[in-house]
Amino acid sequence: MRDLIRAAVSRDPAARGFWGAVEVVFTYSGVHAIVMHRFAHLLWELDVPFLPRLISQVTRFFTGIEIHPGAVVGRGFFIDHGMGVVIGETALIGDNVTLYQGVTLGGTGKATGKRHPTIGHDVVIGCGARVLGSIRIGNDVRIGAGSVVVRDVPDDCTVIGVPGRIVRTGDHPVLDHPLAHDAIPDPILRQIEALEARVRDLETRS
Repeated sequence: MRDLIRAAVSRDPAARGFWGAVEVVFTYSGVHAIVMHRFAHLLWELDVPFLPRLISQVTRFFTGIEIHPGAVVGRGFFIDHGMGVVIGETALIGDNVTLYQGVTLGGTGKATGKRHPTIGHDVVIGCGARVLGSIRIGNDVRIGAGSVVVRDVPDDCTVIGVPGRIVRTGDHPVLDHPLAHDAIPDPILRQIEALEARVRDLETRS
């Protein structure tokens, strides 16, 4: 529990000081969902029937967050706001990962076996993003709001768009602040601007 409180206080500017920590304990649905998941996952590992899924569904009812009891979640996990977050059965989540509302770590089709994403350490996934399939998201990755990621992403990258495109790599600093979505470059807009410039150039030549 101390680990969850520390993660929430360090990443949410609304949680300040002692009373901020108290708010985290009593009012943060993301923290409540993770606590219940830890218990449900333990029962899942012990092959207890039915009860882990029941806990998962009751937690979803009260928090709006659905984490399958089979999902493996690392330390320092933080779900901010959280409504609409869905994490599938075979998802593996590393340490110090942050998810925002509406994120889905889901599967594709009716595949069996490992069918959900593996998320590395120190990853931030923006609101409404979808990470789908048995893919690997590397360490220190930022996924922009509303992105749909269906392919592996290497370490130290920023991904945006539908489908997700890498717009920054380790050669260029990833965002100084993970919430600065307005600072992420738009590759499609850049291509359109390049085409417009080309058209203008051709018009002046004719």
